[in-house]
Amino acid sequence: MNTLPTILVLVRHGETDWNACGRLQGHTDIPLNAHGHAQAERLAEGLARRGERFDVLYSSDLSRARATAAPLGQALGLPVIEEPALRERHFGVLQGLTLAEAAEHHPAAYAGYRQRRVEAVPEGGESLERFCARVSEVLTRLAVRHVGGRILVVAHGGVLEMAYRLAAGIPLSAPRDFALPNAALNRFCFSNGTWKVENWADISHLEGDAFDELA
Repeated sequence: MNTLPTILVLVRHGETDWNACGRLQGHTDIPLNAHGHAQAERLAEGLARRGERFDVLYSSDLSRARATAAPLGQALGLPVIEEPALRERHFGVLQGLTLAEAAEHHPAAYAGYRQRRVEAVPEGGESLERFCARVSEVLTRLAVRHVGGRILVVAHGGVLEMAYRLAAGIPLSAPRDFALPNAALNRFCFSNGTWKVENWADISHLEGDAFDELA
């Protein structure tokens, strides 16, 4: 049976100091830096100028996502609903480290991360396979809950990556060849159980002022 399409717009949180120096954040609750707060404000202003309408606003419960969502909620007149399942992947012992530090201190876990071994679990963390399943479950759950609606979601780079791979049919083991800039707009359509990417990495509201630290 055909159902009305659901529009879901995913946003990666604004910049943090750990983004700027290339540290793996995972579940570590790192706040936005001044630049990240400015990005969030410009995103909210951009959505207001466009007259974008949303029925509901969800955010990861980590502070960098909540602080990005706050001005969006004010601009759109929507409460921010926290959803813990929207958190970034848990990188276990690799959290807080740069890639060079991870390679030095935890070579086995780092190898699993860099080689995209989907079943590899960094000590205390989450496998890529399990993380993707979590993202698929929560985004599908929200789309079904608000069928035919327009959903705005503030989350993390890894969440956006999983969503893109699921919609585009890109294997988890394949290298990433698409951008994940902070505070960009990424638009998906969910219909009849299938995700489709409609627009990706729109940073026009930032006037190009965003970067992808792990590109």
